[in-house]
This record gives sequence, structure tokens and C-alpha cells, in this order.
Amino acid sequence: MDEVGGSSESERLFDATSFLDEGFDESTGSPLLGLYYALKPLLPKRAWLMARRLYAQRQSARQFPAWPIEPLLVDRLHDRFRAALADGAERVPFLHFWPDRKRFAVILTHDVEGSKGVENIPRVLEIERRHGMVSSWNFVAEEYPIPPDVFPSLRAAGCEIGVHGVRHDGSLFRSRASFDQQVPRIHQYMAEWDAVGFRSPSTHRNASWMPELRCSYDSSFPDTSPFEPQPGGCCSIWPYFIGELVELPITMAQDHTMFEVLCESTIKLWEIKSDWLIDNHGLINVLVHPDYLLSDSRLELYDQLLTRLAGRTDGWHALPRDVAAWWRARAEFQKSSPPRSAEIGGWAARATVAYARGDGEQITFELTPADRQIDVARASGA
Repeated sequence: MDEVGGSSESERLFDATSFLDEGFDESTGSPLLGLYYALKPLLPKRAWLMARRLYAQRQSARQFPAWPIEPLLVDRLHDRFRAALADGAERVPFLHFWPDRKRFAVILTHDVEGSKGVENIPRVLEIERRHGMVSSWNFVAEEYPIPPDVFPSLRAAGCEIGVHGVRHDGSLFRSRASFDQQVPRIHQYMAEWDAVGFRSPSTHRNASWMPELRCSYDSSFPDTSPFEPQPGGCCSIWPYFIGELVELPITMAQDHTMFEVLCESTIKLWEIKSDWLIDNHGLINVLVHPDYLLSDSRLELYDQLLTRLAGRTDGWHALPRDVAAWWRARAEFQKSSPPRSAEIGGWAARATVAYARGDGEQITFELTPADRQIDVARASGA
């Protein structure tokens, strides 16, 4: 049976650095970011929010990455499978994207931006508890007081703590000197908080510097997001590596974008995007802020989203740290023949071989039957 040329060839999708590190988009390093954050504290919220909405109207004309769905890397993966099938393969085996035979993955993530957000944590947690879901919570270390009982109560609820920068002022990637000054403090807080994940304030990012954060994973790159102060996107709906760092792309519109910038009053955008991610076996990475879920109406919209996601049995709902650990294990499977189980812990029994088949113009995936012995060593990576 023909396969997609082993791990080195199959990883080319995730070595497409001109997309994954946003090298195609010069605007991601725009000096206007500094001006935006210099002026923001001087303006009333209504004024800078109006400016964001005007900016969003201009950004809506961007053609790439398309929003809310950019299919480029999904299409490239399918093209590679089509090429293998055209060479005579009946089906193409690969190591499935997710463990436990799940079609897609879901992570719930929260960035806490101020004291009002801290105070609102219990209300958001209660909604998740009702749906049997857990989440990660990213805090800005020196922006607001964090009561000593917050972290223990979140961990008791099964949640994860992450670092959301030192200050929420747009300074982390403003210059190399600023980055070098803040990185040791980020490392300090990650150690003190027993955190393994990071998300940059305002999702600012620089792929060349990110590996120096020395954490298990980062989640600062959107797949597509034209409306942020740093617009762009990595185009990927799956995790990928930036050096040794696992990147978990933000694949759903942020609540701030939905409700504050675009003035949406329904979850239609979330429905459209999550359906597409499920269809394409992607990662649903939800980012909402307790700071913007202060009203009952917005909490109700979040509850509607979780009702949709929790109602599916074919999704893997996990914490970000677990998704990052799985992606590392999956990479080890691809490197080792046979896989070295000692290096991938308990993931070996949860991995599944999938097969790509041609169905007219479409590529479809099927999983190895649950009662059949799985030989993951024969599966090439995707």
C-alpha cells in the first residue's frame, strides 16, 4: 500500500513557514501597534472602541487570510492525499489527528484582562460546570491583583493556569530590548504558577522569538483574524511546532471581536466556524474573556456555544496542556519506527490510524475499526 512518503514529507504541511509564522504579511510588524497602545489609555472606552470598529470595517476588505474561514492548508493537505491516490493507492494511511478515535478537539481558553474579569470567573465556571467542561485561564501577572484563592479554586475545578504576559500594554514584542527584559519575568511567573502555557497579551506575536518563552505551548496565533491590532493568521486549524514549542492556534472568533467590535448578537459566526472545523477534523480553540461576559445576555450566548460543543460525542474535550502533550507524542510516533512508547507515555494506546480516500472531488477520512489491532508504526504523519 502506498503511503505519503514518511514523516519528513508529510510534515511539509507544518513546515509551510511563510504561512505558519505569518511571513507573508508585513502588517504583523506594523509600528502602528505602538501608537495604538500609546493612545488607548488616554481615550475613553467609547472612543477607542469606535476606532476599533472603523478599523474592522477597513480590515474586512482583506482577502488573505480569508475570514472567518481560511482553507489554504486544509486544501494543501487534501492535495497531497490526492497525489498519492493518483499514483495508485486505494487509500492513504496516516496517524489520526486526535486520540481516542475522536473526529475533532475542543479547548476552552480564557484571558483575564482586569479585576472585573477576575470577579466574573465564578459565573463563567458555573456555565462550564453544567456542561461537564473544563478550561484554561491565562492571567496578566502585574496588571491587577489576583486573590490567593483564585488559582486553588480553578485547579480544584479541573482547570489549568497559564501566563498572559507581564503587562497588558502591547510592549512584549515592541522591541528586542523589551522582549529580553520581560522574558525572565515570564519564566518566573510560569514557575511560580506551575504553568506550562502562554498567550501573549492582545495575541501579539513574533515567530522568531516565541521559542525563547521555553514553555510547553503557546496559543497566540489565530488561524485567521483580520480585526486584531496585529491582524493576520497562521492558516492552520491544527497544532504545529515553532522550534520545540507547540503552537495551539486560536481557531474561533474571540468574544471581544464578536460582541465589542462586530456587534454580533447571536452565535452564528461561532456556529459556522465550529461546523467547518468539525468537518475538517480541526482544533476548536475557543477564546473568551470573563471581562466581556459580564451581562446575562452574553453569558447566555456562551452557554449556547457550549451546549453545541458538549452535545457531541465525537469531540475530544481537553485542556490545552493535554493537547500539546498529545501533539508531541504524535510527533514521536512519526519519528520512531517502531514508536518508542517510553517517550510518549500513555498516548500509545490512544493513537489511531486513519485512512484518506478519494470520493469524487472530496477527500474523506476513515478510522481503523476499534476492535482491530492498530499498527501506528506503518502510518505516515499528516
